[in-house]
Amino acid sequence: MKKYIFLFLFLFFAKFSFASFILIPMDDVSQKNHLKAYGITYMSLEKGNKVKWLLNYRGGSFLLEDTDIFRKECTIRGVTYEVISDTEALSILELISSPSQNMEAVLLEKAPKIAVYSPKDKAPWDDAVTMVLNYAEIPYEVVYDEEVLNDALIKYEWLHLHHEDFTGQYGKFYAAYRRVSWYIEAKKHAEDLAKKLGYDKVSKEKLDVALRIRDFVIGGGFMFAMCSATDSFDIALAAEGIDICEPMFDGDGSEADYQSKIDFNKTFAFKDFILERNPMIYEFSSIDMTRKRKVSKTLDYFSLMEYSAKWDPIPTMLTQNHTTLIKGFMGQTTSFKRSSIKSNVLVMGELKLNEEARYIHGVIGKGMFTFYGGHDPEDYKHRVGDPKTELDLHPNSPGYRLILNNVLFPAAKKKKQKT
Repeated sequence: MKKYIFLFLFLFFAKFSFASFILIPMDDVSQKNHLKAYGITYMSLEKGNKVKWLLNYRGGSFLLEDTDIFRKECTIRGVTYEVISDTEALSILELISSPSQNMEAVLLEKAPKIAVYSPKDKAPWDDAVTMVLNYAEIPYEVVYDEEVLNDALIKYEWLHLHHEDFTGQYGKFYAAYRRVSWYIEAKKHAEDLAKKLGYDKVSKEKLDVALRIRDFVIGGGFMFAMCSATDSFDIALAAEGIDICEPMFDGDGSEADYQSKIDFNKTFAFKDFILERNPMIYEFSSIDMTRKRKVSKTLDYFSLMEYSAKWDPIPTMLTQNHTTLIKGFMGQTTSFKRSSIKSNVLVMGELKLNEEARYIHGVIGKGMFTFYGGHDPEDYKHRVGDPKTELDLHPNSPGYRLILNNVLFPAAKKKKQKT
């Protein structure tokens, strides 16, 4: 067995004609800026280089080709790195390959092309994903309904959903903000866009957008959603062809007895949920735990699951971190009721005390999705109008690392998942 391991390692390193490597450690002691480290790794992939993601080795470290460019970029961006010889690299990979170690070296081959679904007149609160992509210096393109409906998603491998309401109820902000200028303007913009695209209701237009995104995932795309884009997406799919909107949202009444007509077979992640009919209540359904949870801020932490790196590389990649305990944070959709999650969906982060899931993952067709509850991992209760989070103050944020794990995930060499 050792003979084959060394043969594999020899062939891997023979592929590159250089004598040293850059190791970017991702443990809690060594790394000065975990978030920007992902940007260095992405840049290496963009330049056509292969990268090894060392799962469970020093917090999920990265092994890159050694060049002056990468050394300079690490220094400029404040990313800790170590220059190691090919012998040292071989020794690390030999350790990782040992059956006694819960580690794996995953080959990252190509930088995924990233799309962020976000309105052009972005609402006055911040999107954690665009903030961390900008901070990590990872390029992305913004798309919205017009692009999605014109099949622009075919150009991308990875899609993030802005904190959107795919049900056409304008985020259920009616009770608190219906007389505030930003809400009135956002509602008008949504109605104007729907009309421009040939729809008589925003809810119908948003449904078609959700269906196009569903098809993108089924066809092999990767979708990452946070906060209200998680449950509202599934609700829109389940309510296809059913009017669940009250008059203040779409101009006419909702369909009689619409709860009994909801089709849970159409959803990605959730089942058996009860829709919130009252437009004055800031909630979509029973999926979300925000109004039900009784957890103080000091106790609000969720734990990441541990997986076999060699047998379950996908969830292992998605949970790489320098800690297994993550600070909780609120959102319109904070977390997911465990009993509302389908049995084939993997719960990767949970608060057992409250029987709630925070971080889940699943497979749909040829593609995959990840839902992450909450709004901003470093702002416990981010409210409309609050200042944005300054990530220079949180360069080692484990909550933000989970987002960036998903960004790099599509770059991994595809291989059949072991069962």
